[in-house]
Amino acid sequence: MEISVEVNGVAHSHDVESRTLLVHYLREAVGLTGTNVGCDTSSCGACTVHVNGESVKSCTMLAVQADGQQVTTIEGLADGEEMHPMQKAFMQCHALQCGYCTPGMVMASVGLLDENPNPTETEVRIGLEGNLCRCTGYHNIVKAVLSAAGGSQ
Repeated sequence: MEISVEVNGVAHSHDVESRTLLVHYLREAVGLTGTNVGCDTSSCGACTVHVNGESVKSCTMLAVQADGQQVTTIEGLADGEEMHPMQKAFMQCHALQCGYCTPGMVMASVGLLDENPNPTETEVRIGLEGNLCRCTGYHNIVKAVLSAAGGSQ
């Protein structure tokens, strides 16, 4: 099936199998490998991207469902050489260790702040509960989100 998707502001058209997951389309057809495949069951959130501005676990969406949509991946957050404020906050707050969950965690965090620009610590923890990190214990991730929101650290 032929699909046309705007990914990070660039138009892409590809012929894909109807069963191709969006995460595999982004990694294999588009060549953007920042979006990770973690569990293939939507449990971990490593594959989180934005579709039309909404956070989506791309392992739960077929590529054909993205036809005509706008997709933003971790590679599309930065403005040229200038990192997105959330990326800066993750770096400054040491909110990563192995880094595997980081792209999905950053994308989910940006989506969270889009919905709630000034969350409490509890709201951040609840808002990110669909994204798993096996390394950090979440403390510095929560700190980074609050920092990006302009809240307390």
